Amino acid sequence: MASIEQDFEIRIDYHKKIKDVFREVSKVVVGQDYMINRLLIGLFTQGHILLEGVPGLAKTLTINTLAKVLDLKFQRIQFTPDLLPADLIGTMIYNQRESEFEVKKGPIFANIILADEINRSPAKVQSALLECMQEKQVTIGETTFLLDKPFLVLATQNPIEHEGTYPLPEAQVDRFMMKVYIQYLSKELELEMMRRMTNMNFYPDINAVLNKYDIFAIRNEINKVTISETLEKYIIELVFATRFPQEYGLKNEAHYIQYGVSPRASIHLNLAAKAMAFLDARNYVLPEDIKEVMPDVFNHRIVLNYEAEADGITTMQIIQNILNNVPISKE
Repeated sequence: MASIEQDFEIRIDYHKKIKDVFREVSKVVVGQDYMINRLLIGLFTQGHILLEGVPGLAKTLTINTLAKVLDLKFQRIQFTPDLLPADLIGTMIYNQRESEFEVKKGPIFANIILADEINRSPAKVQSALLECMQEKQVTIGETTFLLDKPFLVLATQNPIEHEGTYPLPEAQVDRFMMKVYIQYLSKELELEMMRRMTNMNFYPDINAVLNKYDIFAIRNEINKVTISETLEKYIIELVFATRFPQEYGLKNEAHYIQYGVSPRASIHLNLAAKAMAFLDARNYVLPEDIKEVMPDVFNHRIVLNYEAEADGITTMQIIQNILNNVPISKE
């Protein structure tokens, strides 16, 4: 009984701290609670996030501020066409004084990595980053270095420019847990943001709320969140509806979907739903948790054909139709 009460007190304490995280970040950033929520889900479930939005939506500022609040090391890497893998992971340099080669580590050795405009760099650099994401280690010369934990990659793409870009292949994009679309602020929030950012004396005092050990503990708490067998099967039905839409009465969608989601989608949807439940101060998953995060988990994994593009059909429309037509318990 004491253990149960102790676990309850621990959860209450972390829920309070997570609210404090949102409050601290909001001292600097206006109206990006949705983005912060998804970044925390990725961090707490060891899933990397792909952010997409037009310039000026405070993506970098939000991530940098969040890293300070979480007391984690942050590195921003601007991806450019002339970037080399060594600029990312590091290289061997010759030390004339010691007459030997030594390792110079790159910016990848941090807890939170912002890969800004990842589609600006060629395939070699992209693959070097994606290897770090998958293996959580870097090999320089003959030495392999484990990356520090927690390790989270947040990659951004600019959707309005395609000149001189190298789009990520579908198989590589699949390595990201979620693809999050960042929208414009409302009129009221943009007015508040404008007033705040045009004040040249605006230097808010940011306090660290969590640390890496708290993050590891929260991961353990999320692992304890329960999900019923019915909802587990519901996740599988949603996944299979993207692969075999005609079997679910989605005849129109069957004409537009070229490839359904991969097995990573079911894993990440399960984890994201558990994290969403935890952030909502629950130790069990509701159907609403699955429906809330499914678009972010699925939208970069469903590949549409040219007919969909010609008819102006978007992935989000497909996802919404799947949610509307796939019941929780399939007859």
